[in-house]
Amino acid sequence: MESVLNFISSNEQMIYILMLVIFLGFIVISRVPAVLHTPLMSHANAISGVVIIGAIIVMGRADADNYAALILGFLAVVLGAVNVVGGFVVTDRMLEMFKKKK
Repeated sequence: MESVLNFISSNEQMIYILMLVIFLGFIVISRVPAVLHTPLMSHANAISGVVIIGAIIVMGRADADNYAALILGFLAVVLGAVNVVGGFVVTDRMLEMFKKKK
């Protein structure tokens, strides 16, 4: 139990950031009306931008010999970037379906 409390006290800022990201993601996603949910869902993936920023912060604060934090941070940046780009690609393809044909 003492090790858990030590972990929490040493990573207090990161826990606050995680709680803020969870809250912000929930609010943004819940504000999308059901009618617009499908076309805007790929834009909602831009929440991964917050994940990218958080991963960069984690990587910046990690010790040089903490390979686990650096590898996980790098993976979070890569996967978050893939999710953001994929979301915009899907949205673009969906919007192409609504354009009038010439």
